[in-house]
Parts: sequence; structure tokens; C-alpha cells
Amino acid sequence: MAPGDSDVDWPALEAVAVAAMRKAYAPYSNFPVGAAALTDDGRIVSGCNVENASYGLTLCAECALVGDLHMSGGGKLKAFYCVDAKGNVLMPCGRCRQLLYEFRAPGMQLMTTQGIKTMDEVLPDAFGPDNMAHLEENR
Repeated sequence: MAPGDSDVDWPALEAVAVAAMRKAYAPYSNFPVGAAALTDDGRIVSGCNVENASYGLTLCAECALVGDLHMSGGGKLKAFYCVDAKGNVLMPCGRCRQLLYEFRAPGMQLMTTQGIKTMDEVLPDAFGPDNMAHLEENR
């Protein structure tokens, strides 16, 4: 599947990401973030950042989104959208790209500052569950 060639309702994902951003708890950075994703079974999951005074315990919007994914039935992520307080597209940091990679559906797409790209384009040569398969074979 080529980037952008899908049945993804990008404006709907953007609206859910903006709504999630408005629920962010960001009293330290004043940088609220919202994220939304379409699952492989058609659900939309979302998350917002939740800061902590110790900073290191802060939860990124992507972490909350993956929690929502599992709380609402699991599955894989088909498309992803992330925004800042002004509704501008944000790219996930490297840590969050790795988190999203773990839960991606084949051909997962992300809205980026450069347009729609696949997960493989934004995290090439990633390490993931397939790299761990040999552990099961040795048990």
C-alpha cells in the first residue's frame, strides 16, 4: 500500500487528536500533546501527555494511546496522527516511534510534517517483535 492510498479518514483522526490534546496535563512544559490512531478493526484510540513533577515519569501521548488500544480491545495500529497545542502535526520522538512500531499493523501510516509516510519510512531497520522470535524457538 502506498502512503496515502487507504481508507483512512485523516480529518477525523486530526479532530480526535486535537480533542485528546485538550485533555493533556502539561503544567510544567505548557506543551500539551494529543494523539489518535485508527486500529486495524476500525476503532479510533487516543491519548494525551500526562506530565509529572519528576519529569522522567511523564507519559507521552503515544504511551497513553497504546494504553487505550489495550483497554479497548487490543489490535494493531493502522494510521496515526499527533498534534501540539495549536493543532500542528508533531512527529513522535524516537522512543515513541519504537513504541508505535511494536503495535503497528502492516503498512501503518503516520501523518508527518512532510505528509503521510509509512512506519518503515519513519523508523527504518527497526528492532521489533520479529527480532525476538528466535527466543521462543529456543525454549
